[in-house]
Amino acid sequence: MVPRSDATLNAKKRQQVVLLNVKFSPNLGDGLLSECLEMELSERLPGSIVRSVDLAGRVDYSRSSDSARGLMMAALETLPNRIRALASGLLLELLLTFKLRRHYRTQMRAASVVVVGGGNLLSDTDLNFPMKIASALRQAKAFHLPVAVYGVGVLRNWSRRGAKLFGRGLTSQDVFYASVRDYQSSDAWIQQLASYRITDPIIVTDPGVLASLHYPRGERSLSGRKVGFCITNPLAVRYHSKEAYAANLNEWYVAALRSLVQSDFEVALFTNGSPEDRTYLHEHYRDWIRIAKGPVILVDSFDNPSDLTSFVSSCEAVIGHRMHACIAAFSYGVPALGLKWDVKLDSFFDSAGRSAYIVDPSVDAAGEVGSRMQSAIDDSFDPKPLIARSQVELAAFARSIKEQLGVMHCD
Repeated sequence: MVPRSDATLNAKKRQQVVLLNVKFSPNLGDGLLSECLEMELSERLPGSIVRSVDLAGRVDYSRSSDSARGLMMAALETLPNRIRALASGLLLELLLTFKLRRHYRTQMRAASVVVVGGGNLLSDTDLNFPMKIASALRQAKAFHLPVAVYGVGVLRNWSRRGAKLFGRGLTSQDVFYASVRDYQSSDAWIQQLASYRITDPIIVTDPGVLASLHYPRGERSLSGRKVGFCITNPLAVRYHSKEAYAANLNEWYVAALRSLVQSDFEVALFTNGSPEDRTYLHEHYRDWIRIAKGPVILVDSFDNPSDLTSFVSSCEAVIGHRMHACIAAFSYGVPALGLKWDVKLDSFFDSAGRSAYIVDPSVDAAGEVGSRMQSAIDDSFDPKPLIARSQVELAAFARSIKEQLGVMHCD
């Protein structure tokens, strides 16, 4: 048995790849893609430690985290844009000063390489990610750590200040590898970072498609007619997207449930875990079940990404806004109907060859959801090619990391 002090010393000597993301977000889709990235890179970098550092300072999948998120979103939404930006900037600066800068510094002290990796990270909603990522990358610079960007989503919503923070952060150290998860993200990167000397990114597959390789499949229902309905609070849809996509969601959800029941589906209501989604679902599910007049149940909240994938893979099909519920379903060969709200969802369905199965609640009749779902089920597909592509892409990225680690070792 190795003495504890020696084990700690050996761990410190091992090269560490630190992934900056939001792994422990209450939205378990973030944890899903982070864990898939960790596990795949760990297999391809034997002897190295691959771990995530949550940009919000979280350290586990506690359901109590971010309990005030919905209230904050609702409050910020009521403010004029200029006041909203000032208020959010002040709150974030306080959070960085009293918690997050210390968190980043502590977590990077033993790092060898830093990767901004996984999720819709290069987006600017109330300066959240610009301020956090810029601060984390300043710590990477202080420790002279090589930096990479892998498989991120990039939105065209950067404020002037957000663009400066992202630009300066990404040029504070030479970025040795840059990739994004879709063409829209690539275009947004190139356009918004045009004034900075930084390499154009390549396009890779979201690592969430590897879910079926790393998590066991759940047991299918005996009837083979179970549909998982992932509910998103209209507040979250409005906050991150267009008002039109959320305008009639309350009524649309109910009518869609009725349509699924009338098409002989058994519906299981769930969320990806965001507190505002859970609160919204628990406020409405009893009325929805009563109105649907059929086999509709509420699924217990999930504790971690493995619980989420176990449920999704047990379904005959899923429907929802949340991209990683749909990505996980795809990985297991489970058909999905995506509810339109964010370009990232459209991009994934397009890359998966399933763009015909995006439903727009602001335009498409909820009464047709049952027949649309049956069409998605009847249109079989093979997820293996996209999974294999993601593995090839991550193997290439791992080789780039090895080159950086080799240079550091020589130094």
